[in-house]
Amino acid sequence: MPVVCERFDDLGSDGAPVRLGIMGGTFDPIHLGHLACAEQAREAFGLAAVVFIPTGRPAFKRDRAVTDGRLRLEMCRAAVASNPAFDVSALEVDRPGITYAVDTLRALAAHYPPNVELFFIAGADSILSIARWHKSEDVARLARFAAATRPGYVVTDEFKAALAAQGDFRVDYFEVTAMAISSSYLRRRAASGLSLRYLTPEPVRALIDGRGLYRAGTDE
Repeated sequence: MPVVCERFDDLGSDGAPVRLGIMGGTFDPIHLGHLACAEQAREAFGLAAVVFIPTGRPAFKRDRAVTDGRLRLEMCRAAVASNPAFDVSALEVDRPGITYAVDTLRALAAHYPPNVELFFIAGADSILSIARWHKSEDVARLARFAAATRPGYVVTDEFKAALAAQGDFRVDYFEVTAMAISSSYLRRRAASGLSLRYLTPEPVRALIDGRGLYRAGTDE
């Protein structure tokens, strides 16, 4: 069985019920908004840990350039190193072909014992697109969803009904601190020669500057 991550590879081995958060994304680059969302999901749902899993070849981004997976892994590892409840997995970067969440969840379910409950962390705004995911019915079976909402966002009955009409998805909602930060915004700033300080962890900023990433001016 391949290693999922170094810090939490044996999670659940004592047989006690435990919750594991999964934070998927391109992370091109990872930023403080990603980290705040993961930390607040950890607190909201009593997650023992959160594993960041950068995509390999994202299914929904095949029409655009994405930074090499190894570089994105390196940035993620630099970003989470100081938080003992976080780790990074190379599962998707190592897997050949197009990246699908269902393949990752199957691998995690096979790796961890049944007492480990998987929580897939995602933005509430993107939850309604779950039905378009590859083999979404299996995704629904393999994990719960921790759906992040911004302050003041109301999850209406209409929203819940629309989601229920798409499948048997188990979704819990939590409010996350509002941060007007996106990876595309960081890429644009870097391409313009502007600082990324205080937008991404300092080790990540140092990697981006040291490797000259995002200087081509493209907005992937």
